[in-house]
Amino acid sequence: MNTLLAFIAIFSVLVFVHEWGHLFFAKRAGILCYEFAIGMGPKLFAFERNDTIYTVRLLPIGGYVRMAGEEPEQTVIRPGYEVGLVFDDQQRVTEIIVNNKSKHPEAHVVQVERIDLVHDLYIETMDEDSGELIRYSIHEKAIIVQDEVAQMNAPWHRQFGSKSLGARAMAIFAGPLMNFILAYVILLGLFSIAGFSTNQIDPIEGSPAEQAGLQAGDLIVAVDGNATERWQDMQQAIGERPNQDVAITFERDGSQQEVTLTTGSNYVSEIDEEIGVIGVAPLRESGFVAAVGESATTFVDFATSIFSTLGLILTGEFSLDYISGPVGIYNITDSAVAAGTYQVFFFAALLSVNLGVINLFPIPALDGGRLMFLAYEGIRGKPVSPEKEGAIQFIGFALVMLLMIVVTWNDISKLFS
Repeated sequence: MNTLLAFIAIFSVLVFVHEWGHLFFAKRAGILCYEFAIGMGPKLFAFERNDTIYTVRLLPIGGYVRMAGEEPEQTVIRPGYEVGLVFDDQQRVTEIIVNNKSKHPEAHVVQVERIDLVHDLYIETMDEDSGELIRYSIHEKAIIVQDEVAQMNAPWHRQFGSKSLGARAMAIFAGPLMNFILAYVILLGLFSIAGFSTNQIDPIEGSPAEQAGLQAGDLIVAVDGNATERWQDMQQAIGERPNQDVAITFERDGSQQEVTLTTGSNYVSEIDEEIGVIGVAPLRESGFVAAVGESATTFVDFATSIFSTLGLILTGEFSLDYISGPVGIYNITDSAVAAGTYQVFFFAALLSVNLGVINLFPIPALDGGRLMFLAYEGIRGKPVSPEKEGAIQFIGFALVMLLMIVVTWNDISKLFS
């Protein structure tokens, strides 16, 4: 149960922050946002505020912000249609009832002669007595009701496409940006309060490190001549040398010394490999000032590790085991929960960086794909046609879903292997 709650909490917070970034900068640019959704699937509850419907949906595996003008409008009203009109005190149209007009006796039913819901905001009808055209102004925030579902009309100046290229790009980029900011804030708080591992060591009794003469407080600066500026550097360098002789350069009382020792080994089932160990625990450092730099370095490590993994594709060493879907992430969350609160927050920061970076990949259906279309528009001077962009986005979405299915199947297979 703790794992499930942690999984839902982490995903919900990461998705909320990501989508809030889109929402904040879209609204700041004057774009009408129809819906801000956390989760996918059936709606659990919703409320409306400032022209936007905020919803929480059943499946905590994603979210979205639906902006006006990003996709073709579902409601199309053409000349010849009969619609119901509801007016305010100034005879401006505040509601347009597309169908089921009998359920709205307050509406005045007319036949549309001409209508403009985007630029000039008017509707013209024929007066039955005089035969003359009557023009009604449409309120900027008029509601269109179709199949008893109400949605605010979006004039051109409130649509995504009406904004500058920079404003649109910022509204898209803001999602990953908020994930990056969240990750850094988590790391900063975690390292400030709970501390972080340093290269100063405390040898375990009877370990290869103690037998070689290393003492508590020694600062490891190199392994086999390769500099180790952080605990992770030393851990990786020694981990790659199980049961081998290694030269350890350390600093004690302001002077550097060197010893040679033989590493031990531990089997790690997750990677099915033996890793080298020397039997030391890190001394920890905490405090806001020290955490600022360590958080930045850890953030960069998280971000670049993704590209290191993808680089294995070029060498032919890539495996689906290097990536995880929801099932794999749930299993990692379980391990983090078992390791304690520190690891849960550390994993949340790692996942937030991953979410931000992956969303910036230039793949249709991801934020990076949308930014790619905007970059193309900036170079070409005009946008891709909505039909072509829609088709490309659909193909990209299908491929992403296919990859998700394959990865999830691989995660499930590993549970039974």
